[in-house]
Amino acid sequence: MSDRPTVLFACIHNSGRSVAAQVLTRHYAGDTVDVRSAGSEPGTGVNPVVGQVLAERGLPVTDHTPTQLDVDLVERADVVITMGCGETCPVFPGKRYEDWTVDDPAGEDLETVRRIVDDIDGRVRALLADLGSISQA
Repeated sequence: MSDRPTVLFACIHNSGRSVAAQVLTRHYAGDTVDVRSAGSEPGTGVNPVVGQVLAERGLPVTDHTPTQLDVDLVERADVVITMGCGETCPVFPGKRYEDWTVDDPAGEDLETVRRIVDDIDGRVRALLADLGSISQA
């Protein structure tokens, strides 16, 4: 892993969980981590409730376009976090893999999505602390 690790968050549609993880990672780590997200079956846009919860935190996602998960993205990553994409995520030796069991926000109400984003937030902070990429401010 380089001084600036690349973290890839992968889920099915790249419209909810992985987007929240990417945005939160970028928020906490700044440019100390190269962060990407993708989906095995990308959707057409960001889950609007996830977008609302992130916007409440001052983290708008209006510029996010769901991205297709492919072998090149995984190959370039140092850390791959899967979030419900199951066996569709390719595996390469020498990478750090984690599977985060996080509820899918699709079709959920605002309070439930807030809880899901809070869960992701805690996991992102723990990951970044482990990578040494989070400020303790």
